Amino acid sequence: MNKKVIDYKEGEKVQADLLVSYCERGVANNGKPYLNLVLQDNTKSIDAKLWDVKPALEKELEVGKVFNFDLEINIYKGHLQAKVLGVLPVIQSEVDMSEFVFRSESSKEELQTGIQEALNMIENEKIAKIVSAVLNHYANDVYEYPAAAKIHHNFVGGLATHTNGMIKLGIAICNLYPSIDRDYLLGGIILHDLGKIDELTSSVVTEYSTQGKLLGHISILDAILYETGKELDLEDSEELLLLRHMVLSHHGQYEFGSPVRPETLEAEILNLIDNIDARVNTIEKALNDVEQGKFTPKLFSLDNRSFYKHK
Repeated sequence: MNKKVIDYKEGEKVQADLLVSYCERGVANNGKPYLNLVLQDNTKSIDAKLWDVKPALEKELEVGKVFNFDLEINIYKGHLQAKVLGVLPVIQSEVDMSEFVFRSESSKEELQTGIQEALNMIENEKIAKIVSAVLNHYANDVYEYPAAAKIHHNFVGGLATHTNGMIKLGIAICNLYPSIDRDYLLGGIILHDLGKIDELTSSVVTEYSTQGKLLGHISILDAILYETGKELDLEDSEELLLLRHMVLSHHGQYEFGSPVRPETLEAEILNLIDNIDARVNTIEKALNDVEQGKFTPKLFSLDNRSFYKHK
């Protein structure tokens, strides 16, 4: 039985079936090729190096496939890293992918219930119709896709987990500040990242699609929103206009990918709670990999800051 990655210790040798979730070619100082790999099971991932890689093996090691690895576990810059000593093929049709992918801690049913309850709270019929139609457009994918390829909520069900976290924040903030229109805020929360389903290639070991690279999830969803409004005969409604504004502005700044900046109260709050939920997840994930009294590695998405794990 495979020893789980979360249980790896410095100095030991391990043989285990692992999923290749990242693979990048490099050239060593001696001119020989090597591979930077990220290998994982459903508990954790580990960076790995495959030195002096042969062309045939380099061609075979595809992201998204499981192989049997012979590893030596070392410490590099304070973190575990694996040296690949050998690789054997695995019959992919016999692989149980649930053993190798990260999933939301919430069940699919819990994720569906959270979003449906928020949709039921929307009293404005036009907003509810628009949001419901876009949810139906994406159907089951809403509860399977990650919220990102790498940074935050990058696991199966991550998109809906992120959305549900924001829903709870949004409801609490509306209770504190009655001037915020809860219908618009909940509608914007449910909608804001659904374009990522088209931006990413799959729910497992995902990368950016051609459409995602060329258009981005914000533009993709805005187009779907506009077409949905036309189908519902709501293309000229203020509700559609303001929901589109919330989607287009939810990254907050031009340099972060927003075509426009928030110019309604609800759009401003959407940007803030999106940041809260994403940043908490990013920091929690990094802190899980360090001991108490130590700092995380620098986090690129958080201005290259390291975070201290207090005792």
